[in-house]
Amino acid sequence: MSVPIVAIVGRANVGKSTLFNKIIGKKLSIVDDFKGVTRDGVFSITDWNGKNFMLVDTGGFEPKTDEDQILTKVTTKTKEYINIASVIIFVTNIRDGVVSVDIELADFLKKTKKPVFLCVNQCDSIGDPPVEFYEFFNLFHEEIFAISAVHGHGIGDLLDSVVKTIKNDEMLEESENRIKIAIVGKPNVGKSSLVNALLGKERLIVSDIAGTTRDSIDVTIKKNDIEYVFVDTAGVRKKSKVKENVEKYSVLRSLMAIENSDIAILVLDSEIKAVEQDLKIAGFIKEKGKGMIVAINKWDLIEKNNDTTKEYVKELKTNFSFVPYFEHIFISAKTGQRLTNLYDLIKKVDCESKKRLTTGMLNDLLSYSIAKTQTPSIKGKKLKIFYMTQVSIKPPTFVIFVNDRELFHFSYKRYLENQIRKEHGFKGVPIRFIIRENKK
Repeated sequence: MSVPIVAIVGRANVGKSTLFNKIIGKKLSIVDDFKGVTRDGVFSITDWNGKNFMLVDTGGFEPKTDEDQILTKVTTKTKEYINIASVIIFVTNIRDGVVSVDIELADFLKKTKKPVFLCVNQCDSIGDPPVEFYEFFNLFHEEIFAISAVHGHGIGDLLDSVVKTIKNDEMLEESENRIKIAIVGKPNVGKSSLVNALLGKERLIVSDIAGTTRDSIDVTIKKNDIEYVFVDTAGVRKKSKVKENVEKYSVLRSLMAIENSDIAILVLDSEIKAVEQDLKIAGFIKEKGKGMIVAINKWDLIEKNNDTTKEYVKELKTNFSFVPYFEHIFISAKTGQRLTNLYDLIKKVDCESKKRLTTGMLNDLLSYSIAKTQTPSIKGKKLKIFYMTQVSIKPPTFVIFVNDRELFHFSYKRYLENQIRKEHGFKGVPIRFIIRENKK
C-alpha cells in the first residue's frame, strides 16, 4: 500500500512553500515573494507522530486565469493534486484577510468531501491570534489553525489533527515475507513486458509507443513463501519532454513508487547506452536509500563475442560510478532469459539491506582500518574516532563518534565504507553514516 497524500493548497503567495519546507525540515520548495514561483507540485515523504505521508506543495490556485495559460495549467494541476489527496491543508494569509479566491477555493474544497484543515498563516505573535483571524470562520466553521510558517507557531497542533484523519489501512504495511520492488526507467525499455514475463501472462498493456503506462500498477507474485510486490511505473522522461498533465502526474507516481519500495530495478535497453535520465533515476534511488538492481533488458537482441558482457559491465560501472554498490543482471523479458535469477538477486539485495553488524564487529574493523590508514589531520589537529555502531537498516546506517566533525573528510568516510563493504558486503544497497561529536 502507498502512503497517503497530504496536499498543501491555497492562492499564490500565502506561504505554502514556506510551510512545506518547515514541515519536512529542509528547503526543498522554492520560496519567493514573486507570484507563481511553484508551478509543478513539489513532494516529499515525511512523518509526524509515527505516521508517514506524502506532502505535496502545489502551485497557486487562481480560478479566473483565461488570459494566462501558465496560471491556468497551474490551477488545473492543483485540482489534480486535490483529487488524489487524502487530506487537504488549506493555507490563507492574515495580512490579506479573506479574499474572493479564498472563497472560491473553499467552495471547491467543500465539494470534495475530504478532510480540510484551514490554517491562517503569518500569525507570528505568540498568544491569542489577532482579531482579523476570526474573519476566516466565514470560510469554514470547523476548527481553524493560526500558524506561522516562518517561526513554526501552531504547526504542531495542525499536524496532530492532520494525522488523526489518516486511517491505519492507508499506512505502509511491513512484512518480513514481502518485498516491494519498483520497476523504473525511461519509457519503452520493457518495464511492462518484464512484469508480464514474471507474471506469466499479459496483464499489463505493452506497446512500442512511449508513455503507454500512465500510472503505477501493483502485481504480487508469491514464490517460495515470499511475496514479491512488483510496481510497474510510467517511464520517467526529461522535464522538457514532459508536456501532458497526465504524464507529469505519472512521473510523480513513479517517484512515489521508489519512495515506497524496498528495492528499485532500473531497467535499461541493451541496445541504447545509459543516458543522463538513467543517471538521475539512479541518483533518486540512492537518495531515498533503496536497494538498486540494474536490469539490462533485450539482451537476446545483442550480437555477442567473448568480451561483450565484460565490456558492457565496464561501461556500466563507469557511468554509474556514484552508486558503485549496485547489482546488475542481463535479462530478456521476451524470452524469459535469467528471470529466475532475478528473483534470487532481489532476495539477496533485500537480505543485504536488513543486515546488522554488532558494535564489537564494527570496532574491530575500525581499529584495523585506522591502523592501516591513519585518520586525517587539519592544521595540526588530528581526527579521533572513538567508536562506531549500527543504528538502523534499510538502508544500513552507522553512527560514528568523533572528536571534531569538521575533521571527518569525505574521502576518509568513503575509505571506511569501502572497508565495511570489503569485509561484510552490503551489495546492492547504499550505506549511510551519521557523524556525531563527543568532545568529552
